[in-house]
Amino acid sequence: MRTITIKPKALTHNLNQVKKMAPTSKVLAMVKSNAYGHGIAAVLPALQQADGIGVATLTEALEARQLGWDKTIGVVEGVFTVGEWQAAIKQDISCVIHHAPQLQWALDDIPPAQSATRIVWLKYNTGMNRLGFDADGVIKAAERLHAAGYQLVLTTHFANADDKENSLNALQIQRFSELLTTLQTTIDADIKGSLCNSAGIVNFSDHHYDWVRPGIILYGSAPVIDKSADELNLQPAMEFSAQVIALQTVSANTAIGYGSLWSAPQDTKTALVSIGYGDGYPRVINSDAYVTVINETNQQSYRCTVLGRVAMDMIVIDVSDMPEDTALNSKVILWGDVPHVDEIAVCADTISYELLCRLSIRPNRVQTQ
Repeated sequence: MRTITIKPKALTHNLNQVKKMAPTSKVLAMVKSNAYGHGIAAVLPALQQADGIGVATLTEALEARQLGWDKTIGVVEGVFTVGEWQAAIKQDISCVIHHAPQLQWALDDIPPAQSATRIVWLKYNTGMNRLGFDADGVIKAAERLHAAGYQLVLTTHFANADDKENSLNALQIQRFSELLTTLQTTIDADIKGSLCNSAGIVNFSDHHYDWVRPGIILYGSAPVIDKSADELNLQPAMEFSAQVIALQTVSANTAIGYGSLWSAPQDTKTALVSIGYGDGYPRVINSDAYVTVINETNQQSYRCTVLGRVAMDMIVIDVSDMPEDTALNSKVILWGDVPHVDEIAVCADTISYELLCRLSIRPNRVQTQ
């Protein structure tokens, strides 16, 4: 059986690690893209100690409200139409404003005084060059929004926070700090700031400001290039597993799988595993990719290399080092504690975010207590 197991206790543990790293900041826990593939309904109960959650779209925000989340929800891409702005007002949802049409919708249709939509996250383009106003645009927008009765949070996004030494980080921090000071001095001293994503939380502890926005770190993956998840005391919030469905010995000089990419250097004991790219396991991986197999007889764990090309529904692994009594239906861990999803991401020349977010609907989903 293909199974995605979500571990709420790991999520809560990781949130607590964030709170230790940024003890004076509020936490906007990012649950966009179906909680990075973990399932928003599965993670919300474990994130109750967050001050709010962040999503990418209004649809995600409305789902969270329907699931009973009654604290802050921030839509980090903002709304896409005036109708969505009006829906955000009805559901007490806060939005990022990053370009002129959104600004105009907010000025044309002002929420009630106590509405959470009165809190606007004003996006400043400090160097990422995706969303956001330039410095002059932020000042003009802030003046108009403040005059209309909005409370403001200045926000931006790092382009290279995972690499602490990248020179753009210092420039983005400087730009953000200077503009926030300008806004607080000239418009309203109560304007808040939000700079740090997961990597920024780890790498720039002097610049956490009022709100931090942890994402991948909540799910147990390392957000920086020079520290592992273990070094950051993070726990994987997901285990992705399958089962051995067949055993066979491949003769020496015999190839297996599509494209015949791997040939046995000698007679090799192999197992077929019920997982593939149709489930979200990466099709393109290098020869370092491995799984952990739990032997049904002795409950010992064995590291087994993935052989050949990943197919839609199955992979082949080398079980030569396992006991002769290796059984059908033995559990195979694709990622979890070992291997960690960060390791498999390296083998697939991608990042853990992509692997987690592209999991399909086919695997059975369960939760630990």
